[in-house]
Amino acid sequence: MARILLGVSGGIAAYKAVEVVRLATAAGHAVRVIQTPASRRFVGAATFEGVTGAPVLVDEFERDPARGAFPGEAAPARKGYNDPISHLELVRRCEVFAVVPVSANTLAKLAAGLADNLLSSAALANTAPLVLAPAMNSHMWEHPATRANLDLLRARGARVVEPETGRLASEGEWGIGRLADPADVLSAVEAVLGTQAPSALVVGEGTGLADSTSSLLGRRVLVTAGGTREPIDPVRFVGNRSSGRMGLALAAEAARRGAEVTLIAATLSLPAPEGARVVEVSTAAELAAAAREEFAGADVLLMAAAVSDFRPSDQGEAKIKRAGSDGLRIELEPTEDVLAALGAARRPGQTLVGFAAEHGGEPLAEARRKLHDKGVDAIVLNDVSDEGIGFEASENEVTVVTPDGERAVARAPKSEVAAAVLDEVERLRLRSAHEAGA
Repeated sequence: MARILLGVSGGIAAYKAVEVVRLATAAGHAVRVIQTPASRRFVGAATFEGVTGAPVLVDEFERDPARGAFPGEAAPARKGYNDPISHLELVRRCEVFAVVPVSANTLAKLAAGLADNLLSSAALANTAPLVLAPAMNSHMWEHPATRANLDLLRARGARVVEPETGRLASEGEWGIGRLADPADVLSAVEAVLGTQAPSALVVGEGTGLADSTSSLLGRRVLVTAGGTREPIDPVRFVGNRSSGRMGLALAAEAARRGAEVTLIAATLSLPAPEGARVVEVSTAAELAAAAREEFAGADVLLMAAAVSDFRPSDQGEAKIKRAGSDGLRIELEPTEDVLAALGAARRPGQTLVGFAAEHGGEPLAEARRKLHDKGVDAIVLNDVSDEGIGFEASENEVTVVTPDGERAVARAPKSEVAAAVLDEVERLRLRSAHEAGA
């Protein structure tokens, strides 16, 4: 589908670049890899060569047996007795240059325009879109020099895939700096390419929706993401394990398709996608108020947030002390059913999609009930009893329930599941438009 040049700099996160390459080749992209010498201390060239089926370059002066060709292409013909300069030919032929991971050192080199190794030389000669996926210690990430380098590269047009928060390589350290999920990195690469990874839910022939990068152009899409927290006292709360990954993937995919995205974010553990307007909330009441305010102007609502069903009836004004107490009893009261309220207030032309995270019982029957009771166009059902696709996981497997029936979306990275859900949204909107015009 596309020719991707992937640069790998030094750092423990270099092993995740192998997964980025695997996902990219599985999606049909042709990938060539260049490495810094430091990165080979973590992942050898043979590993990348085995995945890409093409030589890996490390040194500016080494000859490339493929003479700058990408997998599936014939090597360029020699001109006289000369081979094309390997790394310059790769840069000339690539459609996107991604650096995964970008260490703090390499980031500084790219910002300064240094060319002291193959990767930085190639970046300086590159004219294709540049995607950077940083990974480093949290103190390095937050250092003013790093922030300034990022701002400079963004101003030059680089797309930065923000790192995640979690356990870091240094023993016992926790913070921001982990490389983004490989599927999210590939999604960012495909976004700048204007391509879309294959979706498990295929749009039917004749709809004109598949593989469009502007299919929601000018539409206003409202997405809720994350999990609400209901205070018990100033330091404790009733909440859930939602990281917001699915909602963030939906927001990113809607923006990729040209939509004006508003994201109502409830205590997210990951950064919001570029281009989305963010409204931060914490409790179910705050989310409900924000949703009511934003919903009137929305064309599509994707209610992916995990909204607490109950909250403490009374909130302590000070931290509740354990000393002198024989226990703690909390009386809970139901919160507002936000989706049902919005469904009752909808205007013609709006498309509403709810999400149902079920655990045990008869999940499909419960999803059909919610479809009817909440007045929505679709319910996206997933079984959170499977830890591989439940809360905080990078993959998902869902069933999209509509009045017409159910469509299964096979297990895949959440970026691909988001594409499948947006395909169904567009199908619903197309059908609604046809019915309105009939």
